[in-house]
Amino acid sequence: MSLLVLKPGLLDTIQDRGRFGYAHLGINPTGVMDISAMSVSNLLVGNKPDEAVLEMHFPAPRLRFESAALFALTGADFDARLDGQVVPVHTPVVAAAGTALEFRKPLSGARCYLSVSGGFEMESWLGSRSTNLAVQAGGFHGRALQTDDVLPFRRATDYGDILKGKKIIVFPWKADVRGLYPGDETLRFFPGAEYEWLTPGSKERLVTTHWKITPHSDRMGYRIEGPALDRNEAVELVSSAVVPGTIQLLPNGQFIILMADSQTTGGYPRIGHVIGADMPGLAQMRVGEVLRLQQVDLQAAEAAKAVQIQGLLRMRWGIYFALHAV
Repeated sequence: MSLLVLKPGLLDTIQDRGRFGYAHLGINPTGVMDISAMSVSNLLVGNKPDEAVLEMHFPAPRLRFESAALFALTGADFDARLDGQVVPVHTPVVAAAGTALEFRKPLSGARCYLSVSGGFEMESWLGSRSTNLAVQAGGFHGRALQTDDVLPFRRATDYGDILKGKKIIVFPWKADVRGLYPGDETLRFFPGAEYEWLTPGSKERLVTTHWKITPHSDRMGYRIEGPALDRNEAVELVSSAVVPGTIQLLPNGQFIILMADSQTTGGYPRIGHVIGADMPGLAQMRVGEVLRLQQVDLQAAEAAKAVQIQGLLRMRWGIYFALHAV
């Protein structure tokens, strides 16, 4: 009933949707970077969409199933192999006890998610199992995974009737996730509280430039590189509330897009907010990739999120009937 870490990856942490309601105390939500991938991964193994999952980056870990398990990989494709056999993303897979899972190379995306049927048995902190690395709480002892860590499952299931002596069973279908991500490198945003501080020329550059993700990017925020944006005047801003997706203008004219581990307040001008529906797509972009920004209004942002939620609901029922037909 567990998963053993044979070799850790770059940054492997247990994450769920995040913890909310504590921003006034300076406690950020944390949680998964790609909420769509988390939801799909859980649905593929029969879990609730917000069950805790393992978030991995490349180089990714080498893992061993200490007991048979139904699992799924979503998000980035890291060329996963289970005892040498290809494990496709967005597909339910049953692994026999003793099989080892490894990831050979990054084929697409930046973050891969692993779910197991029933979920991981992890400590909860303030109502969430997400790992908060800053305060070392939640997830697996509040830290990234290390060699010989054992991740217990919340439920034991006998998969003998499915495996029938085999080491791996790959289900003959997969989830179609195309509607959950932007169709290209364009991310939609709506103006922030300090958007009008930008000069007319800067507003135009914001939506016409191909911006680049710099190496100074992590779970806290993506630093974006391109032509400098200018302000109408140098006005000091009192530290104000920020959330994942907030676009902060830096003193040098570049900007940061805050991500899952963002702070709760900041003193840089908030020139915009990437809409929630496009944050999963941003989370899967890698260092060096380019993106464009498209301005929309709040109504368009709400409509895009509604379409995404409806797509997940349809997927949930389709997967439910497919799993119960096994």
